[in-house]
Amino acid sequence: MSELALKQQIQNLKKHNARLKRIAHDARHKLSAALDGTGLCLWQLDIPSGKLIIYNRRWGSMLGYQPKELSAHFDVWREHLHPEDRAMVLAAFYNHLEGKAPFYEALHRMQHKNGTVTWVLDRGRVTEWDAEGSPLKVTGTHIDMTKEKQYEAQLAKLANHDPLTGLANRHALQSRFDALQPQGPLSVAFIDLDNFKHVNDTLGHRSGDVVLIQLAQRMREACPPGVEIGRLGGDEFILLLPFSLRHPLTDTAARGCLDAALTPFELDNGTAQIGASIGIYEVRRDEDFNEALRHADEAMYRVKHAGKNGVALAD
Repeated sequence: MSELALKQQIQNLKKHNARLKRIAHDARHKLSAALDGTGLCLWQLDIPSGKLIIYNRRWGSMLGYQPKELSAHFDVWREHLHPEDRAMVLAAFYNHLEGKAPFYEALHRMQHKNGTVTWVLDRGRVTEWDAEGSPLKVTGTHIDMTKEKQYEAQLAKLANHDPLTGLANRHALQSRFDALQPQGPLSVAFIDLDNFKHVNDTLGHRSGDVVLIQLAQRMREACPPGVEIGRLGGDEFILLLPFSLRHPLTDTAARGCLDAALTPFELDNGTAQIGASIGIYEVRRDEDFNEALRHADEAMYRVKHAGKNGVALAD
């Protein structure tokens, strides 16, 4: 081959190489744009060096960092793992490298730049080995799961808490009752507000809601530690007291809630004055939640019939 022909061939190869680089750059740019739109980050780890290739900008941005503010290295990623999740995540990662798991997967927390938590779903697997069969490269994805975890937490809260007051709802009270009953003495207080309808009729339902919200907070402050406070709905509340019927703290909680209801509520459109009738029953070993409520409710109605605003202990 002549020198001229050789030079021409080299020039053609350079042009072809430049064209391939442009195609690769364009493809990578399009991939990055597509991945950024999905909230997914594609990465590849070179195991010997610890160097991370991040194919789009999502990894740093999901932690609150600007492009290139974080060094793309395994050690940097490890440092940003939440302390409580770090051992679990690294165990899952190294189990895959050692052949104990077919792939790496971990749902975990990472530390955001502003001090909050970012939930991430990591997946990956070894994609390249050396001549001796040791892993060289791992390729995988990070998916930001923070919104999904927040939504999950909201659903859990709605499932177990009264949406107006934030107190435990009937479902949560039932579960708590089942947990407390085998542990020792347990008493149930049934609280029905007195004259609450008058607040709704004269000041409006919105003011009635404000009264319930403020009362819930007062009850939290009045009850000793360990007492579960819940709202059945309307103006009916429940206390689960891990004490016997005659225990001093049972009376403390009941009297505290009664005082909380009797203390006037200063509202934007007036003053609300209500009260409460409270019946308390000590649960027997063989009784379920509904039976205990019925007995406490019967004691509460003795207060109603006697003139309201008081506490009665069930026989």
